[in-house]
Amino acid sequence: MSGFTVERSDKDAISVLNVSGFLDLHTVPKFEEAVQSLLNDGRYRIVVNFNKLDYISSAGLGVFMGFIEEIREHNGDIKLCCMSDRVYKVFDLLGFPALFEIVKNEEAAIQKFNAAE
Repeated sequence: MSGFTVERSDKDAISVLNVSGFLDLHTVPKFEEAVQSLLNDGRYRIVVNFNKLDYISSAGLGVFMGFIEEIREHNGDIKLCCMSDRVYKVFDLLGFPALFEIVKNEEAAIQKFNAAE
């Protein structure tokens, strides 16, 4: 069983969540908690960095769908970056690239927010 960790770092108005390990049914609550904590702090510009994520299940993808409406209602968004091909395939299979901006690296994701101002 691979562990799952989520680390938060704030860069001005943007919060970055670095996820690692396996995001599946068992670890989803930990990820939901991290996203909810951002919203509780009024932070709606979120970058999720998948650099160290080895696996994501459909339950993991569900978290994004669960929060995105509320985030966009507050003029925020979730940008996704640094996905391995394996992780990207899961997102692609479920049509996520049409709903979420997926970029190569964290700098690009942050720039997308800054460019939108």
